[in-house]
Amino acid sequence: MGFLLDWLHFCCSSRRKIYYLPRRYKFMSRIDKQISRFRRWLPKKPMRLDKETLPDLEENDCYTAPFSQQRIHHFIIHNKDTFFNNATRSRIVHHILQRIKYEEGKNKIGLNRLLTNGSYEAAFPLHEGSYRSKNSIRTHGAENHRHLLYECWASWGVWYKYQPLDLVRRYFGEKIGLYFAWLGWYTGMLFPAAFIGLFVFLYGVMTLDHCQVSKEVCQATDIIMCPVCDKYCPFMRLSDSCVYAKVTHLFDNGATVFFAVFMAVWATVFLEFWKRRRAVIAYDWDLIDWEEEEEEIRPQFEAKYSKKERMNPISGKPEPYQAFADKCSRLIVSASGIFFMICVVIAAVFGIVIYRVVTVSTFAAFKWALIRNNSQVATTGTAVCINFCIIMLLNVLYEKVALLLTNLGK
Repeated sequence: MGFLLDWLHFCCSSRRKIYYLPRRYKFMSRIDKQISRFRRWLPKKPMRLDKETLPDLEENDCYTAPFSQQRIHHFIIHNKDTFFNNATRSRIVHHILQRIKYEEGKNKIGLNRLLTNGSYEAAFPLHEGSYRSKNSIRTHGAENHRHLLYECWASWGVWYKYQPLDLVRRYFGEKIGLYFAWLGWYTGMLFPAAFIGLFVFLYGVMTLDHCQVSKEVCQATDIIMCPVCDKYCPFMRLSDSCVYAKVTHLFDNGATVFFAVFMAVWATVFLEFWKRRRAVIAYDWDLIDWEEEEEEIRPQFEAKYSKKERMNPISGKPEPYQAFADKCSRLIVSASGIFFMICVVIAAVFGIVIYRVVTVSTFAAFKWALIRNNSQVATTGTAVCINFCIIMLLNVLYEKVALLLTNLGK
């Protein structure tokens, strides 16, 4: 009897499963069809550039080496006019113009000297043609690299796509190409940090009503605080800063500790992954032996000390030599100038602090009720404006001092 009941239970359960299986299959197949239709509507790789319609982004794979006139037969040159890209040609022309002598006399050399004395207003390489075209780039192609760069990189319609770093490097050079590679990498790495920061802010919004500190501040109507200034500032209650306590909790709550730890880890991860990304770019662009911080001798310095040369023990090439006494005097003047600018910055910071202390009482005794009732806000606002003006003025002063110290040996 028990065996018969078990067999009937098995048959019923099997029939139930067989009965519901076609319904489930039909339901899942409908969902798959809807998802497939939605995927057909979406582009397959929306963030990648379409290299089929933009064939100029493709580059031929070949071995590269530093150019040498003696080994010109080893290079594949289809057209001498286009063998060097525009960025390399512009750097070559700029290198020549910086070192050519335009007039007989001491230090009459270089394009920068002509710009300094006002002979020329500006000097910069020209772009190759217009960046706009009447015809579509997908049907007629790009007229030049500038037009191609504008359509696939500098247009608002492609803000979500990856950068054409190879094209940026070809048009602007390796340094600017590496800069935009770093900028794109940094922007992409900011997304997880922004997401965690938004989570911390939302956590502060959700726990605002449960914050014990802001509750105590808002309910402390009997606690009297000392006035901000001596004469004109009145006493105030602790509950007057209730709004400030709540706003502070939005950005400084329990989740802020997790955000601080996350940002410490994020900074390390960002730096290490950027090193890997930079190594990949350096390998693809043949920049393994390229030094990013390689300093080039200033043309004016080279012209002044070109008569005194000595052999560099590392490179084995002759280079301009500067006497030790001359070098020490320039170092002393430069160090004194830098120390003076540091003192100016410290004095400006102390001046802003003293201004805020003195101005609170002045605004508290002001005739206008709007300023008198908001003396702290007025003090902070004017201090910020003055600080901004000081920063801009010091920025101009820094440029003048840096140019003066650089051209000290002319």
